[in-house]
Amino acid sequence: MRKVEEWKEGRCRLFHFEIGKIQDWKPVKDLLNWARAWSLWSVHLCTGCCSPELMAVACSRFDAERFGTLPFPTLRECDLLFILGVVSEKMAKRVKITYEQMPEPKYVIALGDCAISGGLWWDSHNVVQGVDKIIPVDVYVPGCPPRPEAWIQGIRLLQKKIMEGR
Repeated sequence: MRKVEEWKEGRCRLFHFEIGKIQDWKPVKDLLNWARAWSLWSVHLCTGCCSPELMAVACSRFDAERFGTLPFPTLRECDLLFILGVVSEKMAKRVKITYEQMPEPKYVIALGDCAISGGLWWDSHNVVQGVDKIIPVDVYVPGCPPRPEAWIQGIRLLQKKIMEGR
């Protein structure tokens, strides 16, 4: 109580965040990682049939927004990229360009067997056998198509990685 009264009278400062005086940056980094993990703006790049499951994830039963994932229309402001469906050789360039347009830090979740390994068409002449051959992937969510529960689990796994600083 005495500190509060001293502060009101201007005799005491409750907070002083001068850069030179901070000895331990870990609490600040933890706070930034927590904020990043719970405010993921996402965009999805769909080249297959997993989009109906995305609609289920966005609806009220699963509501991905309560986990901090908000769909956003522009790449230059998103930090999470969902890749769904088969990635062909022709589409690989677009995937790379899409990834490069996102600001740092950026995260990628590969959803479905097609994005992870090429799916049923893995041995086709123009199919990339996994999006990780083009861009780095943080989380893999298997399934054909992956259930909404698996999507949420993938988002939670990514949040855990972000909060751990990976």
